[in-house]
Amino acid sequence: MAATTHTVTNQPPPLVGYDVYGTDRALREGVERHLSASAPELLGEVREELSELGRATGSAQAQRWGALANENPPKLRTHDRYGNRIDEVEFHPAWHRLLGHAVGAGLTDAWGRPAGHLRRAAGFFVWSQAEAGHGCPVSMTHAAVPALRTDPELAAEWEPRLTSHVYEEGLRPAAQKGGVLFGMGMTEKQGGSDVRANTTAAKPLDAAGEYLLTGHKWFCSAPMSDGFLVLAQAPGGLTCFLVPRVLEDGSRNVFAIQRLKDKLGNRSNASGEVEFDGTWARRVGEEGRGVRTIIGMVAATRLDCVLGSAAQMRQALTQAVHHTEHRSAFGARLIEQPLMRNVLADLALESEAATTLALRLAAAYDAGTEQERAFLRIAVPAAKYWVTKRCTPMVAEALECLGGNGYVEESGLPRLLRESPLNSIWEGSGNVQALDVLRALQREPQALNAFLQEVGQARGADHRLDSAIKGLLTELADLEGIEARARRVVERIALVLQGSLLVRWAPPEVADAFCASRLGGDGGAAFGTLPHSLGLGALVERARIADTL
Repeated sequence: MAATTHTVTNQPPPLVGYDVYGTDRALREGVERHLSASAPELLGEVREELSELGRATGSAQAQRWGALANENPPKLRTHDRYGNRIDEVEFHPAWHRLLGHAVGAGLTDAWGRPAGHLRRAAGFFVWSQAEAGHGCPVSMTHAAVPALRTDPELAAEWEPRLTSHVYEEGLRPAAQKGGVLFGMGMTEKQGGSDVRANTTAAKPLDAAGEYLLTGHKWFCSAPMSDGFLVLAQAPGGLTCFLVPRVLEDGSRNVFAIQRLKDKLGNRSNASGEVEFDGTWARRVGEEGRGVRTIIGMVAATRLDCVLGSAAQMRQALTQAVHHTEHRSAFGARLIEQPLMRNVLADLALESEAATTLALRLAAAYDAGTEQERAFLRIAVPAAKYWVTKRCTPMVAEALECLGGNGYVEESGLPRLLRESPLNSIWEGSGNVQALDVLRALQREPQALNAFLQEVGQARGADHRLDSAIKGLLTELADLEGIEARARRVVERIALVLQGSLLVRWAPPEVADAFCASRLGGDGGAAFGTLPHSLGLGALVERARIADTL
């Protein structure tokens, strides 16, 4: 066949070799805004740190690692060649490179560094765009710290290992490794989100704080990890435990991985079903207070769900804008055509709202005041509910911007689309988040006060936001059927919070478009239905990265 019939024209160049952090205006401005308020002396250091990670994320090497890790999912090896039970999970080398880079960049080290949560959140947002699956053990390891701090002795032993910037693969006693990873085991097949229905039993040993566990976990996150926080029924009730994979003497703890889950997405990451049968464990916190002990871990991983979804939304937007900027149809570039510009502007708006909210939550963790902790009590589950829910339709719309090219695996969009529902399910599905917000509203009045003070800082700046706040207060005052209306209430909470943040901090065209479409009712149910009179071109321009390539 003649080569002239295969001349390639009207195709975008590869999106490679760019700074994922430096080219994201909303992310960069948000990080610098919060740092300027809390730790301005760190601006230069953090800017350099995140730009280095951003360049690594946008490199051809990292993109290749992401593809290989998903094309070669983990394999379970239950026994060695001689019949000995080993329960090991094998990963492609690309997985280890991704994980090693994440740990080396400090993505498990937030709790002890100045502005640690903000810089770690931004880094997690950036590096997740290379590949999302390996973010699970990164998130679990980071989030285990607050739970372990309920036991100062355990925290002193394990926290330095969890926050280390050294990644070492393989199972060995934790004391012999430069850094470790943690997983989590809460859910069981008979209970799911109702962890109080767990049947795994914990039998006390003579040594203080030591137990033997018997039971199962239906979903065990990152089963290849060095240690796990799990819930089990002790004599005093549901309790949190630390289960190491390898004991101090070098012997393997009883940790039978029955199978790995065959998942829709998140293919690079292992999720397993695990059996305990006389498994040695250390108690974390008091007996009967397992949920309260582990809730700090759950809250931190919920924030990572928000960050992970926001990162996927940003990457999908980046792919859509890049494609339409270099693709022409009907006599003009796609990005210049009014209807496509409306779609891209709407996607950009959703992405910036998610990014701005996620960074605000991370900054609240760093502040650590009673007021900010009360604010997080409502803001984290509300953000987790809404941002993760918005991820899938946004990624699907971005894929459609590429047409048939987006439906092809080589584009990377199908992998993003398969990944997109996960964060809405992980660490409590939508109903769990909505009911959690209701509990905070009903039992913790200081949480509602903190939320109202937060959104109140933007009052008077936009009449549509003011009206939305008033409508939310009316909704909250009506307690009839409140549980059945929980999703509606939490959606309003999230939108009002996003609107208030954008009104305060985003460019006027961004805030105006959000208030018009999300709060003022001047927008449709699908993306690309913004009022045509808005500054759509400015929104799309803000989302571009081409001028920095």
